[in-house]
Amino acid sequence: MRVHPRQIYNLLLKSSHTNLLVREIIIGLTWTLCQADGIGLCMSPNQPTRTLPWSGTLVNMALADLAPWLQSWDSYQATVGMAAINAAINPSSPLVWKAKPLSPKGSANLAVFEHFLPLIRGKRVVVIGRYPGLSEYEQEIDLTVLERQPNTQDLPDTACEYLLPEADWVFLTATSIVNKTFPRLVDLSQNAKLVLMGPTVPWLPDLADMGIDYLAGVAVTHPEALRQTIAEGGGIRIFDTGVQYRLLEL
Repeated sequence: MRVHPRQIYNLLLKSSHTNLLVREIIIGLTWTLCQADGIGLCMSPNQPTRTLPWSGTLVNMALADLAPWLQSWDSYQATVGMAAINAAINPSSPLVWKAKPLSPKGSANLAVFEHFLPLIRGKRVVVIGRYPGLSEYEQEIDLTVLERQPNTQDLPDTACEYLLPEADWVFLTATSIVNKTFPRLVDLSQNAKLVLMGPTVPWLPDLADMGIDYLAGVAVTHPEALRQTIAEGGGIRIFDTGVQYRLLEL
């Protein structure tokens, strides 16, 4: 029986109930890192701020106490909550090691699109989120990108109501969980093959019950290099230094 995608928030809180404590949180320009026994990642908000009231207080908090922050409408709280949830779930998830490592010939951050290219040629493809370098595939496939802050190549995210029900394939950034658009976007994509992707992906099998067909998340390959890259403002660079895309069909 299909579970309503809004239930993802209950699922994530239940799955991250642990006594593990935060050792470090880094909110980098592009990625936020939460270190406990292992590492959890989430994409950072794109609006900088100087007024976070809780900075300097998070180390030694329980991950389970930070996890509910995901439900906040404050983008920084929600980001820290998601990173904490991923630090609780992903380091010990058996799905990470069941998933196929992707070793692309081209850019490492585009490994998922390179892998699926033979399957999506001639199909109507919608990508939620503008991935750097994605334009190289726009010449080969019928691809539309939806963005909250669209450039001249993209459509605004409100176009999802019209395009997703007619799509054959949808590539959905897991940041949609954090900004709360996940339930509606998944609902609209039920006729498509749906790939949930990015370093923010939580490796949970239950996502299949919500309509997710593939998880394209990451495995942390070099923790210290990943930490340094994020702390030094790295974006797509993490795919060359500290993480590797992995793909699992649910």
